[in-house]
Amino acid sequence: MIRLDNISKQNGKQIVFIEASMSLLKGEKVGLVGPNGAGKSTLFRLITGRELPDEGQVSIDRGVTIGYFDQDVGEMSGRSALAEVMDGAGPVSVVAAELKELEEALADPEQADNLDALVERYGEVQGRFEELGGYALEGRASEVLAGLGFSPEMIDGDVGKLSGGWKMRVALARILLMRPDAMLLDEPSNHLDIESLIWLEQFLKNYEGALMMTSHDRAFMNRIVTKVVEIDGGTLTSYSGNYEFYAEQRALADKQQQAQFERQQAMLAKEIQFIERFKARASHAAQVQSRVKKLEKIDRVEPPRRRQTVAFEFQTPPRSGEDVVSLKGVHKAYGARTIYEGLDFSVRRRERWCVMGMNGAGKSTLLKLVTGSTEPDAGSVTLGGSVKMAYFAQHAMELLEGEHTVFESLEDSFPQAGQGSLRALAGCFGFSGDDVEKRCRVLSGGEKARLVMAKMLFDPPNFLVLDEPTNHLDMATKEMLIDALANYEGTMLFVSHDRHFLAALSNRVLELTPDGIHQYGGGYTEYVARTGQEAPGLRN
Repeated sequence: MIRLDNISKQNGKQIVFIEASMSLLKGEKVGLVGPNGAGKSTLFRLITGRELPDEGQVSIDRGVTIGYFDQDVGEMSGRSALAEVMDGAGPVSVVAAELKELEEALADPEQADNLDALVERYGEVQGRFEELGGYALEGRASEVLAGLGFSPEMIDGDVGKLSGGWKMRVALARILLMRPDAMLLDEPSNHLDIESLIWLEQFLKNYEGALMMTSHDRAFMNRIVTKVVEIDGGTLTSYSGNYEFYAEQRALADKQQQAQFERQQAMLAKEIQFIERFKARASHAAQVQSRVKKLEKIDRVEPPRRRQTVAFEFQTPPRSGEDVVSLKGVHKAYGARTIYEGLDFSVRRRERWCVMGMNGAGKSTLLKLVTGSTEPDAGSVTLGGSVKMAYFAQHAMELLEGEHTVFESLEDSFPQAGQGSLRALAGCFGFSGDDVEKRCRVLSGGEKARLVMAKMLFDPPNFLVLDEPTNHLDMATKEMLIDALANYEGTMLFVSHDRHFLAALSNRVLELTPDGIHQYGGGYTEYVARTGQEAPGLRN
């Protein structure tokens, strides 16, 4: 269906592709992976014709339709979410628009003289609309939007009033409803909660076209893709299998290449030592020349060119009391909508609670109550003795001083710390070299999240409250964060849609449902095994 043959591409001074080739065949589900900046989005733009290769060729079979979802959703306002989604449904949306215009014309008294022609055209267009499944379109559009978490009010409401994250879901729904021959999805799992993620997972598994996607959600990628294409150092390498298989093969290949590199380096050192030792002796001149020529002909093995993620290690946090936080008889409502009515909940030292619940169940509200960001209408929230709390929420990224550099931001927070330790901290969170001189206003969402986290974890709290901490983080940073938090000696209360994060770090589950609030001993993995569901209300 889609082929890239020996493409080369350079953006400014950066070489993105060097004679790279790959194909996307009918029915294939491909995961596109590589370090940040490797060229994943560039590859999508080459396939869609938004950019052209400097050399080589991009070939797409005649008649193949392509749906492309990226993070730049453009302006949306003045229409309902439903109308916006239906408008992107391909040929049927064009026919639907004409049908609507004809209906308005037929109702217009000034068009009475054209009535016969309008009726005739209406019959033709209506027939075409029916042929394209137009009357089922609204139902399908509503179903897709509901799957992505939209309430009936949001489906019919003005799309312009939605947040950026919800507009992303509208843009994604347009592509899903279109059902093109090939879908290119750039980070479709961003901004989705766990229920929407699981719905999308099932939708994409059942999708019969070709799929190529990027995602920082390991579990999501692992369950959908059957082939992985890696971009690294300007080349494209294909691996048959899911993400887990790719990760194993990549680690094995790196290990083998490193061993091969080290063997060659040892051999080269030995040969160079011989040449240096005997180059002045006439009796060894022939041997020296022979070895020099041998070295000139050797193909040098490169060490694995992988992005090294620096491990972050917590300093030991101060010990808190056994009772970390206690909520008693808590009531909380927003207007007529009651969130909590008589909530009793407590967190004890070293517990790691993940909070599960559908949209609007009160997950973020609970975290705000615990951190004092919002007050209960009735009841009490009490922090225990010696509790040193840190709270990560999405709005924390908006509080960074825009004109300060990354390094200045760290210095402001920790004036007593030495430059060396702050640079090491920055390196752990992906800011190496000149990256520490970037101004906060130009940082991406992922970079802002990493900076906020670095500031939060350097002077370690003994109680971490985290609201979607993995949003915007790439897989390498997520793995680093999971490894660091696995060794953290404090207490945690968190909300996350990342199932790998949930499974790795929780040892308690608080489930918020319309039927009541349920507490489970054991972590997320045990919760799934016990309830038969990956999220409240979703059966496996």
